[in-house]
Amino acid sequence: MKLAAHYNRASIIISVSVLLASAVVYYLVINHIARQQLDNDLVEELEEVITYVNQNHHLPRSVDFDEDVTIFTKTNEESFATVFFDTPYHNSKEIKSEEGRAIAGLVKANGQNYIVTIVESREETEYLIQIITGVTLILTAVLLGVLIVTNRFVLNGLWRPFYSIVEQVKWFDVADKHKVVPVEARADEFKDLSDAIVKMSARVSGEYQGLKAFTENASHEMMTPLAIITSKLDMLIQDETLNPGQFNQISDIYSAASRLSRLNQSLLLLMKIDNNLLKDAEKVSLRTVILEKAHQFNEMMQNKNIELEYKLDDLEVKASKYLMEVLISNLFSNAIRHNKNPGKILITLLGNKLSVKNTGDAPELDRETVFERFYKGRNSEGTGLGLAIMKNICTLYSCEIGYALNEGMHCFSISFNQP
Repeated sequence: MKLAAHYNRASIIISVSVLLASAVVYYLVINHIARQQLDNDLVEELEEVITYVNQNHHLPRSVDFDEDVTIFTKTNEESFATVFFDTPYHNSKEIKSEEGRAIAGLVKANGQNYIVTIVESREETEYLIQIITGVTLILTAVLLGVLIVTNRFVLNGLWRPFYSIVEQVKWFDVADKHKVVPVEARADEFKDLSDAIVKMSARVSGEYQGLKAFTENASHEMMTPLAIITSKLDMLIQDETLNPGQFNQISDIYSAASRLSRLNQSLLLLMKIDNNLLKDAEKVSLRTVILEKAHQFNEMMQNKNIELEYKLDDLEVKASKYLMEVLISNLFSNAIRHNKNPGKILITLLGNKLSVKNTGDAPELDRETVFERFYKGRNSEGTGLGLAIMKNICTLYSCEIGYALNEGMHCFSISFNQP
């Protein structure tokens, strides 16, 4: 749920709760005030009756004073506290019973004590309270509607710059030349956020371009002396005057230089894959690439007496042909390097799944770390980057790669995410 939705829900719940609580309190206060006013009117009516009796020394007739019902009841009590109570009011004109409010007090006439009860209708007061309550509820509903509309349109407009900033951050790519642009916003906080992100993206892009240039330049500069070293070593190895000890030392140096060259190329390739710099995607036939690589690695397999079997469907994927060739080459190289002599390689391409199985030593590789950089088996002479390159290529194209040891054969499988 978006932040604006959380804010709208919280503000509406709080507003409704406060308005309902206020309406209840308002109703109770109005009801109390109306009852207090009604009681004051009854007190005045009672005082008028007492004044009349004191002046005329007899009871007034039991009539309806100003639509108030007055009843006199004889009593032997000498004192009686004035009380207020609710009682039905009988409307003689409309012949119906209504809610009423009454007062009872003591009055003396001609030596006889009487309890006088005056009942007044509460209908007008209740009607007034209902009108006030209705108006209050209508105003509450209108206020709530205004609040919802305000949150929906005004606040959404206020948050629009934030969503624009988020959208730019989602699609930001350090390798892309398109920069994050400032967003116009009325809120100072969003302006500050936009400016900070623009500066940060510019700094990140600048640092990335500098690192990219340094990596490419360093890699290029390293290749030149490595090529010279390798060339000189080739000449030394061909020298017939070398004794066996010197020949072995030069061979070790040659192997180390070659390994350093492969390591340099692998690291550079990883950098390009991680930053998606190879944007030459096209339709690539995996069956064709596998057959080409099988022909290229045929001599290596013959030298180790490795038998190759394959069953290939025709599967096309949209990817960089160069990266697909690297992926298949690494699968072949890994299967040959870690195979037995004699051994066997079984390649199957069925549906959208490619699996490469090879015979090898029994211990299973660690599935948690097998695709990490510089992971190598016990007797591996590689750079430790081949499987990491395969993993990164699969990640780039949203493919799933896995490893398992089944029936004495190491199996690497790739599921291509193709429609």
